[in-house]
Amino acid sequence: MKKHLIYILPLFLLLTGCTQFAKVQKSTNFDYKYELAKVYFMEGEYGQASSLLESVLAFTKGTMFAEESLYMLAMCYYNMGDYVTASNYFTTYFNTYPRGIYAETARFMSAKALYQDTPDPRLDQSSTIKAIGEIQVFTEYYPYSKYKETAHDMLFELHDRLVEKEYRSAQLYYDLGNYMGNNYQSCIITAQNALNDYPYTKLREDLSMLILRARYSMAKESVEEKLMDRYRDTVDEYYAFKNEFPESKYMKEADKIYREAQKVLK
Repeated sequence: MKKHLIYILPLFLLLTGCTQFAKVQKSTNFDYKYELAKVYFMEGEYGQASSLLESVLAFTKGTMFAEESLYMLAMCYYNMGDYVTASNYFTTYFNTYPRGIYAETARFMSAKALYQDTPDPRLDQSSTIKAIGEIQVFTEYYPYSKYKETAHDMLFELHDRLVEKEYRSAQLYYDLGNYMGNNYQSCIITAQNALNDYPYTKLREDLSMLILRARYSMAKESVEEKLMDRYRDTVDEYYAFKNEFPESKYMKEADKIYREAQKVLK
């Protein structure tokens, strides 16, 4: 970024203080504003820089200043933590300058800004889904990008956030048990869907163990005509779990479930 920014004139380094900034804001000398905005940007004064850049952009469309001003403005908002606004400006940049010098970086930063804005897994995940879509578009546009590994890491992390939300939902179903219906079955379905949708999730072991617990609990609380089948399902689930996670942190609990199920089946 620095090598693309014009070096700073000594005069601009003398400009400090709120009074001087207010005077510059009112100026109609947009070359002057543009250069001073870069001073503020380089000094990390992103609030002042963004204020000047927005003024510059309004009057410099189609000029040599517009492209860099737009990119710097997006970076200002990103560095201030206003990720939604930053993403919008990055998007405006690569739509306006698809062959621009910062096009690849802007598309990546648009996705990264949305990634930074994603909420806790317990909350609504609409923004997480949007961020995933933006990252996927980036990797399609730039499959050999220098940002490829970072993009993939972000993608897997966001997938895990969605899985964690599903895991919490499955756990809630398990905790409800047979209250007002067979919530164990809902637990199994929710957990299995998460495993099918995100087979490489870091929560795979936890989800698989939750399914085993739910099958065992459903068998224990089963009506007589379904009891044996459900215990057999529990044993099958145990073998599947043991084969995939032979050194699991849950193996002691899983072995106990297996022994209890075998007592009924013998």
